[in-house]
This record gives sequence, structure tokens and C-alpha cells, in this order.
Amino acid sequence: MLPDTMPVAHHPAALVLFQLLILIVDCGLSKNVNFHNVRPPMSPTPFPNSFKCFTCDNALDNYECNRWAEDKWCPQYTEYCLTVHRFTSHGRSESVSKRCVSKEECHSVGCHHFRKFGYMECISCCEGMICNIEVPTNHTNAVFMVKQQHRLPSSASIRMQNIIWITAPLPVLLLV
Repeated sequence: MLPDTMPVAHHPAALVLFQLLILIVDCGLSKNVNFHNVRPPMSPTPFPNSFKCFTCDNALDNYECNRWAEDKWCPQYTEYCLTVHRFTSHGRSESVSKRCVSKEECHSVGCHHFRKFGYMECISCCEGMICNIEVPTNHTNAVFMVKQQHRLPSSASIRMQNIIWITAPLPVLLLV
């Protein structure tokens, strides 16, 4: 076989160019991943009320943390997702760490300045399936976010709703 009629797979230069093209396209497009569109898994959960968090340890930035986060269930004794964001005084990320934690480990939420070392660290906790998509950057979003509890209406409010429903047709009856 002549070199011009050989399949592409047998041309070392063509194979290298093809792999390089795939790498360039992957690097160029991968920054556009929408982590907000992550769907909960369809597989069975290991225990009731189980959840997942983005998890990483000292990732370069939030994108790298979320992109390479392990997809595993949080341990049963944990309840929340913790995010620690360390960045310079100019706002450039130095590291991002995320993990599953118990309530006791969420006591230090907020932002803390370490002027001696030249960085700031913001910590947040949240409750819910993969709720730690974003990183805290200031006192406004470095918070402990808990899902709202759905309260059942009290018996007094149910009685009031029934009274309103029963008395609503009365004016119509009085006009007849």
C-alpha cells in the first residue's frame, strides 16, 4: 500500500493532529459546563434522606472543583454541604474545598480576613442535593442556608378557611 492510500489511523502525524484537535475542542468548550442543570440521580439512595454534595479538596477554582467532583453519596451522619473558598485580596481564587458535613461543622460560616497571610476565606453551608454549586465570595453569600420547613396549617387557620368558605355564599342568598 502506498502512504497516500493508508487509512488515517496508520498515519502517525494524522493521528497526533486528530488527538490534538480533540484536546483543543475539549479545553475550549469545557468552560461552558452548566453545573446548575445537574439532575438528581435516578439510582436508588443508600438510606432515607440521602444526598450528594460537590466534593473536592484544594481545587484551583470553583470550576475545577465542580468538574472533577466525585459523584458519591454523603455519609449517613452528615446533613449539609460545606464550601470553603480561599482567595486573594484582589478576588482571585487560591483554593476551593467542598465536602459533606454535620451541623456542628457549619458553625464557622462567614468571611474571615487573614491579613498576615494575604488572603480571605469565605465559608458557607447549605442543605439539599448538590446545593453547593457556587462558592461564597462575601458576607452576603457566606451563609448557612437551610431548606424552609413546610409547616402544616394550624387547626385555627383551617377553621378560619372553612368559615370563609362557608360564609362566602351568604350575600348571594340574602339577595334572593
